[in-house]
Amino acid sequence: MPDHVHLFVALPPEGITLSNWLQSLRSVLGKELLRVGYQKPHWQEGFFDHVLRSSESYSEKWKYVRMNPVRADFCAEPEQWPYQGEIVSIRY
Repeated sequence: MPDHVHLFVALPPEGITLSNWLQSLRSVLGKELLRVGYQKPHWQEGFFDHVLRSSESYSEKWKYVRMNPVRADFCAEPEQWPYQGEIVSIRY
């Protein structure tokens, strides 16, 4: 989506927190955006997270995210949206 991003992230039970991981991601992406000419601000304050507790919940959220560009009239089918996909499949 042009104004927001959805990410599915699986972190180990011990170690980095979601907040710290997201801070690192914003830092890396923010530096790259500046490098290619996009001026700040890149991010709004805060973020919304949702803990997935079952495979049903995962499926529901995945479908919601895939349908976002269709609901916003950017494409007719989710497969037509070029900015989608998985980097690494998360088994739930």
